[in-house]
Order: sequence, then structure tokens, then C-alpha cells
Amino acid sequence: MTDLPHYPLYIDGAFCEGSAAQVMRSQNPASGEDWASFACAAPRDVDRAVCAARRALDAPEWRDLSQTARGKLLYRLADLVEANAQVLGRLETTDSGKLLAETASQTAYVADYYRYYAGLADKIEGAVLPIDKPDMHVFTRPLPIGVVAAVVPWNAQMFLTATKLGPALAAGCTVVLKASEVAPVPMLEFARLIHEAGFPPGVVSVITGDAKGCAIPLTSHPDVDRIAFTGGPDTARHVIRNSAENFAVTTLELGGKSPILVFEDADLDGAANALIAGNFGASGQSCVAGSRGLVQRSIFEALVTKITEKAQGIIVGDPLDTSSHMGPLCTRAQVDLIAKTLSEAQAQGAILRFGGAALERAGNYMAPTLVECASPETATLTTEMFGPVMSLLPFDIEEEAIALANDSLYGLGSGVFTQNLARAHRVSGRLRAGICWVNTYRAISPIAPFGGFGDSGYGREAGMEAIKDYTRTRTTWINTSAEPMANPFVMR
Repeated sequence: MTDLPHYPLYIDGAFCEGSAAQVMRSQNPASGEDWASFACAAPRDVDRAVCAARRALDAPEWRDLSQTARGKLLYRLADLVEANAQVLGRLETTDSGKLLAETASQTAYVADYYRYYAGLADKIEGAVLPIDKPDMHVFTRPLPIGVVAAVVPWNAQMFLTATKLGPALAAGCTVVLKASEVAPVPMLEFARLIHEAGFPPGVVSVITGDAKGCAIPLTSHPDVDRIAFTGGPDTARHVIRNSAENFAVTTLELGGKSPILVFEDADLDGAANALIAGNFGASGQSCVAGSRGLVQRSIFEALVTKITEKAQGIIVGDPLDTSSHMGPLCTRAQVDLIAKTLSEAQAQGAILRFGGAALERAGNYMAPTLVECASPETATLTTEMFGPVMSLLPFDIEEEAIALANDSLYGLGSGVFTQNLARAHRVSGRLRAGICWVNTYRAISPIAPFGGFGDSGYGREAGMEAIKDYTRTRTTWINTSAEPMANPFVMR
């Protein structure tokens, strides 16, 4: 097909093709057909983008821009994102299979992340230190950390870009944004908004491509000062090895097998809705998917009945159709992994309460699935499948629930459902997770930081503290004495 829409790279303020002329096609998960093509970066293109970012970092057009002026550029970008939310959402839905209702609304909300960091841009302050030496005026000043390589996955890409790009630009950094070669079209279209917002050339470049041609050259480039990565643990290990080449500061936002603990006094409707949101929302394609449901034994059957009743009304269909609740999975590999993992779980004694199979239609559609697990070692409780599979395991007492929740390599999200305020504080305080939602789930805000422990990575995104990760502190000492410096062989 020659009439597919085509999306170029964006490097140093210009749209261009890759120097190796490599072009890939993107598949619509709802139909299984190619729908767009896009340019891929080669190592020379990566080098050009990073060198442009290094030049822009020191160029007066960006370096000498006041912090307030940087904030105004971010406000402009926020307005453009909000105005184009439907366009970006439709592209993301077509490219990744996520529901238009979610992609469009999430993109519109993402504008507030840029506004949040726009407001923080001129509030990045240093300090005058009460130094313990006479005749010294000592102060600190936070400086941009430098060139940032921001690596973003295909799921929630507008959101996960904003949590990196917003604080980086507010801090005065320059950014090379690497979109996943799986469903990169929304990010390549987003480059047009960056261009329209008026950022100086080189401040932001948007590229995509495979590991050898793009990701490895980017994360190992000697001029990269910071790597902000979201993806899987296996890829993250490669990123860390690559960062040994440039000693870039690295933060990792990785996957999870988040537990949702439901105690016997919980509101069953609320708990059931949270488990559905945490597993079937976004078709389960979320790093904070609550895919380990731990339910007190006395209410286990009642909760399963409630979830089953609610799940009967779930419409799996065209993600562009506003009546659909779930769309297809982004890739066929996810469907295959789910089938393999469910087979392993059943061999371990797990019971399929409903679902468990791909739907017989074009595209990567998977039925919402509920698994009753026989033990904590059940495969669906340990494998991140990135699909609509809810696994429930009963527990008897609070201590057991906490131990089961923490028995994981991951530590990103978690949920606690109880009407007992003391228990809510007690249990949430002991969960080894970077996020804990109590009597709710999958809520986000630009004000609230998120991140994980263990195989869920380290560092935090969003919130005020995230902006500090994009700065380095300079300490300045000024001798205010009228006398010349004394003995040069004695440290003052």
C-alpha cells in the first residue's frame, strides 16, 4: 500500500526522514491491518538529535531565556495539547487500540501536567547558606542537568511523556524524546505541537526506531546527561548498562503486579469496580494494573459474584466506538503470552471463572478474564501479561494479606479496601509499593508523584519533587573580606 499516512522524525526543529531511509509500518490492533508508516532513526540521526540538544542547551535562545519565559512556552504547549486532544486521542486509539474515550480525555488532562510545570518553572529556587566561616557569602543555585533522553512506551504515551518533558523543560534542560517503535504515531504528531509552541530548534527532538539503530545509540550517547525511562525491567537492564558509557543519571518507571487487598468490611460494589478498573480498564494495559486481587475468604464468593455480574455488561469492541468498554490489545504477542500464562495457571490448579480466550474476530481482542488462584505461585499472579486478566487469591487474616501483597519482585501500585480507618492506615503503611490507593484505584494528578520499588524501578515522576531530578546544584563561595586570601596550603 502506498497511500498510508506517513510520519517523519523531528530533529533540530525540522521534520525529516531517517538517514538510512528505514521506514516501518504501524498496525491497527482493531483490524490487524497496516494503517500508517513512519520514519526510523539511524545512529547518525540519534547523534544529530543529541548534538542539537547539546548546542541548544548552551545557545542564548534557550540558555538566557528567563524561567518565567520558559513557563510561558509550556503554557502554550499545554493549550495546544488541550486543543488537539481529540486528534491525538484518535491517532493513539488507531495506533494502540486503547479506547478513544480514554485517550482523548487523558490527553486533555495531560495539558494540566504541562501547566503544573509551567507554574513551577520560576519557582526553582536556590538558598543562601548560614555558613560556619567568617567573611564568606555562600549560596546555591539549581542548574539544568543537561541533555535528557526520555524513553516512552506505547501505552499512556502522552501522559508518560508529560511527566518527563514537563519538568525537564521547566528546569531548562533539552530533550531527545524516543517514542516506542510500537505505535509511535501520536508522539510523532505531538512533535508538530512542540514546533508550533515555539521552542527553539534542538530543545526538543522526537525520534523513534529499533534498539540497534535508535535506543542503544541514544542511551549510551556521551552527551546525554540524564535518562528517563519507562518500560519493562528487561529493557531497563540494558538501559542501565548503556548508561555506564556516559554516567547519565537514570530513573526507571517499570512494570508491576500490583495487589488490591479487599477486607471483609469493604464496600463490595466499590471493591468490585476497583478490581474491574484495575484489570479491565485500558484492557489491562497499565503498569499499575491491580492484577493481584487478595480477598478475605469470608467475602470471596460474594465478591466473585459481584464482579461476574458487572463483567457481563462489559462491551469489547471497536475502540473508536463510544459504547465500547474494552478495545483490542496493542500486539498479538500480548494475546499469545496471556494464553500461555493461563494454561500454566490451570495446570497449577487455577480455575477460570469467566473469559480466558481471544475473541474470534479480526484484531487482537481478548475477553475479560477472571482467575481463581490456588496459591501465590500461580502463574497469573507472578507474570505481568499486560492484558485483561484478573487473578484473585483468598486470605484469612490481615498479616497474611500484607505478606502476600509484599511477596513480589515488583512494588509500583497497590490498593486497600476497608471501612476501618485504623486498618487503612496500618496496612497502607506496610505495603512495599510506591503508590497506595485506599477505597479507590487508578487515580492520577500532576501534583502527586508516582514510582516504584524493586523491579518496578526507582525515581519519581510528577509532583514537585520530580523537577529536582532535572537539576544539579551549584554552590558558589564569595570571599567578602577586604583581606587577600591567606595561607594557600591550609584548607579554609
